Amino acid sequence: MITDPFTFVGDLLREFLIGLGLTPPQASGVIAFLGAGALATAVLLLCFLLIWAERKILARIQDRIGPNRVGPFGLLQTVADFAKLLTKEVVVPSGADKLLYYLAPPLAVMAVVGLWAVIPLAPNLVGTDVNVALIYLISIGAIGTLAIMLAGWSSNNKYALLGAFRSVAMLISYEVPMVLALLVPTMLAGSMGTVAIVEAQRQMWFVVLAPLAAILFFTSSMAEAGKAPFDLLEAESEIVAGYNIEYSSMAFGMFFVGDFLHGFTLSALTVTLFFGGWLGPYVDQYSWLGLIYFLAKTAVVYFVVIWIRGSLPRLRIDQVNSFNWKFLVPLALSVVVVTAVADKSAAALGWDRTLALFVANGLLLLGTVIALQLYARSQRRRFERSRPAAAPAPAR
Repeated sequence: MITDPFTFVGDLLREFLIGLGLTPPQASGVIAFLGAGALATAVLLLCFLLIWAERKILARIQDRIGPNRVGPFGLLQTVADFAKLLTKEVVVPSGADKLLYYLAPPLAVMAVVGLWAVIPLAPNLVGTDVNVALIYLISIGAIGTLAIMLAGWSSNNKYALLGAFRSVAMLISYEVPMVLALLVPTMLAGSMGTVAIVEAQRQMWFVVLAPLAAILFFTSSMAEAGKAPFDLLEAESEIVAGYNIEYSSMAFGMFFVGDFLHGFTLSALTVTLFFGGWLGPYVDQYSWLGLIYFLAKTAVVYFVVIWIRGSLPRLRIDQVNSFNWKFLVPLALSVVVVTAVADKSAAALGWDRTLALFVANGLLLLGTVIALQLYARSQRRRFERSRPAAAPAPAR
């Protein structure tokens, strides 16, 4: 029985290419190119299933049925929508910067698909293992912000431009707590490589060692992906449809694909950094189990993303920014400091690392709850002092 099919297929393909006359470096280059194409194709095809799943789950949450007409269980509804978008006319607004206008949609998709290059799917199954993978994730993610800005700027529409400005302001703001949260798995694993971070979780998942960092990363990633309650990127009631209002046909479809893929990608990143990635029972004996474990964990986290989207209302832009700068950023700074102190203290004093980090996070959580209670109490007093006194009742 083949216990590592990924290495087996790679070696088989390498021998075949060398047999055709290629040198080993040339064969490795061709394999890397084919692997990148296969990974990108698989991620894009996965979008068909993700759209159907999200529409079905949201329908159940809202006491509806969801797609159920096209194909069995409505599975072909996404294919029908894709065919409809292909037949629509591409309408470009007058005065638009056509180069930037057409460049924005593929950039939005590329920013999401490019993140999968450093996500380890299973043992010996990763696009590329670089020791600065987290820096790569941050830099590639910024391309999505650039795509939004290009779409709003090039459309020659004030609503699109307003939506782009508001979206970029929010996305750049939430990168701060996300980057701070990424420092925690970097410190715990001693590396910025995603493969090394997964391997470092063999003894204990980082979500146990640093639960607050996991929550911070998940929350800020939700905002980066524009998922509810942070879906201000397309607030229909305020700015028509946001930065993509002037797009139609497959140009709009690309933004649509990028949006759905981003939700699943942030789930995959959360699993990789905090839930052990592909780690699970018997994965060292049968590496293909790692892919199953990874997809199962990612599906659970993705369900939570959809659950939150179907449950919470959209926040206002001032509420979103206040939540980030007044709560998430200070908490992220505190988490980084507390994690570093607890980790080094446990190593120096011989304490159990898991227990020390878990207790430190618990104490920080308790302090955060107390601070929130005091803040809420002070806000309530301020509101009561500013409220005009009720007029006395007239004498009878």
